Amino acid sequence: MIFEHEIPSGSKLYFAESAKVKREIEFVSAEMLENLGFEEIVTPLFSYHQHEYFDDKKPLVRLGDAENHEVTLRADSTADVVRIVTKRLGRSTESKKWFYIQPTVSFPTREQYQIGAEILGGSFEEIVRTSSMLLKEIGAEPVMQVANIRIPHLLNEKYGVSLDVLKAMHVEQILEADLPWIEQLVRLNSVEDLDDLSAFPEDIQAELEKIKEATGKVESANMVISPLFYAKMRYYDSLTFRMFEGNCLLAMGGIYMIDDVEAAGFALYTDECIVSKMKRG
Repeated sequence: MIFEHEIPSGSKLYFAESAKVKREIEFVSAEMLENLGFEEIVTPLFSYHQHEYFDDKKPLVRLGDAENHEVTLRADSTADVVRIVTKRLGRSTESKKWFYIQPTVSFPTREQYQIGAEILGGSFEEIVRTSSMLLKEIGAEPVMQVANIRIPHLLNEKYGVSLDVLKAMHVEQILEADLPWIEQLVRLNSVEDLDDLSAFPEDIQAELEKIKEATGKVESANMVISPLFYAKMRYYDSLTFRMFEGNCLLAMGGIYMIDDVEAAGFALYTDECIVSKMKRG
């Protein structure tokens, strides 16, 4: 029996103070992003193309349009923003910097409000700096975790480590790989750990150097590295970052390629930012 006051698990309800905090976070973010030269975009809730960007299609909520073509509800904003700006808006705009404030929906009943930004041709340093400014403006002091998605791909493609094991971060199984340097790679955690990379093969070493170079260009009071982290969105192919406060993931972003368009972007997870801000009072 479902009572009249019940809402589906994973859906969101904001009222009174929490609704006010949500509105304030979104207003401050929109104002700051506009001042930084971003244009706002609101993408359709329905999409024909979302399935192209997910390794796992299960989170997609599928429907049919009037002609029975399959559509899905918006489960990710990044790919739609890039595709719509480059393929539909085309010559009607010259802007390379876009932001959105809108929810995503995934199966079975999960809502997630996001504040995101995409920069066509942008750099890793630029999006890290922008997301850090937004989080600072709402009072957050997160831990920044920097990774490089190319490393897990190399481990899988060249060194035989299962991608499923890497996705699940089963450290014990990763350490079972017959690689003399795998334990040292697993133990990399701080920027200082990147000072001596001589133990690693050239291809892994080159990708670790990219992390080292990126961390030298961004400012963070609390930064760690996670060379084995794997982002589940298939368009991420190089440097990524995540920002945590306690157990809350406040933001995630990176550089990526979508339909031969190089870009950089991030998403602030508004729901977690609301919880974090209310805990701080």
